[in-house]
Amino acid sequence: MTTGYFTSVEDVAERLAATGYLASPAVATTVFLADRLGKPLLVEGPAGVGKTELAKAVARVADARLIRLQCYEGVDESRALYEWNHAKQLLRITAGREESWDETRADIFGEEFLLSRPLLTAIRSADPTVLLIDETDKADVEVEGLLLEVLSDFQVTVPELGTITATRRPFVVLTSNASRELSEALRRRCLFLHIGFPEEELERRILTMRVPGLDEALAASLVRVVGALRAMDLRKVPSVAETIDWARTLIALGAGTLDERVVRDSLGVILKHQDDILKAAAKLDLDAV
Repeated sequence: MTTGYFTSVEDVAERLAATGYLASPAVATTVFLADRLGKPLLVEGPAGVGKTELAKAVARVADARLIRLQCYEGVDESRALYEWNHAKQLLRITAGREESWDETRADIFGEEFLLSRPLLTAIRSADPTVLLIDETDKADVEVEGLLLEVLSDFQVTVPELGTITATRRPFVVLTSNASRELSEALRRRCLFLHIGFPEEELERRILTMRVPGLDEALAASLVRVVGALRAMDLRKVPSVAETIDWARTLIALGAGTLDERVVRDSLGVILKHQDDILKAAAKLDLDAV
């Protein structure tokens, strides 16, 4: 069962670009294969390189509903899959005091009392859907067990209701910053894509597309300086998202060039730790980039 959103690798690249997402050949190829094969797509890479934005762009291209499960430490089945509306069930039990327990039980474990969370909502959706499981590596290992059934057979078992199988398979994107290793069982169910920092030419194109009015020479200077910063031993190197923020900052400041004063005054836009800012200020040589 495929989702059938794209006709070719070139179709992926062109349609994503039309939404403002410039995909490398590797990204476009892997997205096409995930669509054609009906496989979940696991996207790893540093923060801010466009992993989450890729899922959003696919949803825009496909005119599909984006359903997002934001993972974090402590997220559990009730937040990821479903839970019962206990307050409503209690009211129903109270209202039906004259009924037998069997009659009441058959009622309170029905659809009316089920609170569907992102995984179940995506499985039950009859409309085009992109399921984004964001920052999967931040969830506890136990959550991966929930994902295995969903990603293996695109079905969810609710003991009181039975097994619910997708009638229309969602396009699934899992993202990870690789803060912990995901299980091999989960990886086997996915196609894998690593998104790193883009080449200079691609990053320039991203900047000019995402920041209207940015001078091409300034964009080229920005990309070279950011590349030099990424080569330093920093706690947190600047991401593509931060490069875009820096470009917008320079426009807001009315800066036409990158000189030492402008760079010094705006380093806090792209570097998020004081020791990184001090190291960059001491080591960055604008004449050499």
